[in-house]
Amino acid sequence: MGYGNQGLIYLKGGVLENRPEFETKASDKRRRNFRIMLSRYLSSPIPEMDVQIILGKENFTTQTDEFGYFSVWVEPEHSFEPGWHKAIYVINDDDKEIYRTRGEFLIVGQEAEFGTISDIDDTILVSHATQLFKKLRLIMTKNAKTRLPFEGVSEFYQKLRSKGNPFFYVSSSEWNLYEFLQDFFRIRKIPKGPFLLQEYKSGLRDLLFTGGGSHQHKQDKINRLMTLFPKLKFILIGDSGQRDTEIYRQALHEFPNRILAVYIRKIGKKDDFDQKTSQEFEEKGVPLLLLENTEEAFVHAKKMGFIKA
Repeated sequence: MGYGNQGLIYLKGGVLENRPEFETKASDKRRRNFRIMLSRYLSSPIPEMDVQIILGKENFTTQTDEFGYFSVWVEPEHSFEPGWHKAIYVINDDDKEIYRTRGEFLIVGQEAEFGTISDIDDTILVSHATQLFKKLRLIMTKNAKTRLPFEGVSEFYQKLRSKGNPFFYVSSSEWNLYEFLQDFFRIRKIPKGPFLLQEYKSGLRDLLFTGGGSHQHKQDKINRLMTLFPKLKFILIGDSGQRDTEIYRQALHEFPNRILAVYIRKIGKKDDFDQKTSQEFEEKGVPLLLLENTEEAFVHAKKMGFIKA
């Protein structure tokens, strides 16, 4: 799922071989779930592959990088109305079409009151990201139909989405998990929005340490969204298990008057923000809340007028 404004659109995709289709059921056994998750990290990327992109009546061409992925900004001659639109991706070999698939991209319009940028693991999806063995047990033995969201997330996010307010999901999960996340969000009725994930990884070790790293890419992608939509203010949602508060604090300073509120789900033993962080948000007039549950965020958002009764 790409995204953009009425003059500039960002699209991303990958070309892989040995990539099976991932049809899962709630009744799938642990062994099958393990095989499917493993195969997500053992597919082979195809570098230097030309990809044709069709948006409406316009055509664009890009090429995959050494990891089999492409990231491209396109400037269509005609603008698209706000909302979701279809993108067609085509691979040709000697001028013969050998593969075609479709994707979507979101155009954010002027009618949006604000946008929401949300983390995924331990913010929406129960992941135990800070507890290695619990995390691996969930990843290896369950699938998109049996993993669970935190209570109330779907209803809260649906309320924030009203009036065309866009959602963006910035996560340290890898692109390997794209289909899993897409399926999970659809089943749990969480608002559709572009995923901004870590780069594709390959190998068993990468599966074992999925979601790790410096998380600096989150900051880079938040900066990209803030720059692409310069008039749009944002609500930021994350958790205390990783570096979300620190990342959002950087955004607070780099993009003044652009953040409406920050909601941080309490994970583990972290009881409070340090005094310096709380003071910085307070001085900027931005509410920073450490939450035990989704209901607390719902009540605050209603009080602030972000959602209606």
